[in-house]
Amino acid sequence: MRTLITLPGIGGSGDNHWETLWELSDPSIRRFQPPDWNRPQLTSWCDALQNAVEAARHPAILIAHSLACLLVAHWAARSRLSIAGVFLVAVPDPDGPVFPVEADSFRAVPGNRLPFQSLIVASEDDPYGSLDYVRRRSEQWGSTMVNIGKCGHINELCNLGAWPAGRSLLENFRAQTEGEASRN
Repeated sequence: MRTLITLPGIGGSGDNHWETLWELSDPSIRRFQPPDWNRPQLTSWCDALQNAVEAARHPAILIAHSLACLLVAHWAARSRLSIAGVFLVAVPDPDGPVFPVEADSFRAVPGNRLPFQSLIVASEDDPYGSLDYVRRRSEQWGSTMVNIGKCGHINELCNLGAWPAGRSLLENFRAQTEGEASRN
């Protein structure tokens, strides 16, 4: 059984965000805790992620939204810890016109292939990252990409509720990581 760790983006995930609703419906899901959700600093967020992965009892699957997708790429380039995989939702473009200035320390995103399985979930009309940008990242990171159509930034403003379609994608991804582990 995989440990699931949610990694919300800047500001954390609100009460009606799918990440929060997944946590409420499954007490085994843990949220990483950076020192400040509203003033993200790459070093402290990487440290918080490192601590969360170290505390996991089983190989972790990270569930990252928005800025946390970039965090995972930075963390993977620095850490020697192993995880089962990462489920990346709404990867933002740090050079895009609406990228938050508070997140400047995340801008120089590593383009290295991720050393674990990864799935990117993208929307055709995400104001924070174009589909072309996300496709390029997917290729660089060695990620599988799923386009879910027009769904904005795949957050609570999109009225997804508990986002059952996303949970289904996650469960399929989880099964793939467990299948991969049994083959090794």
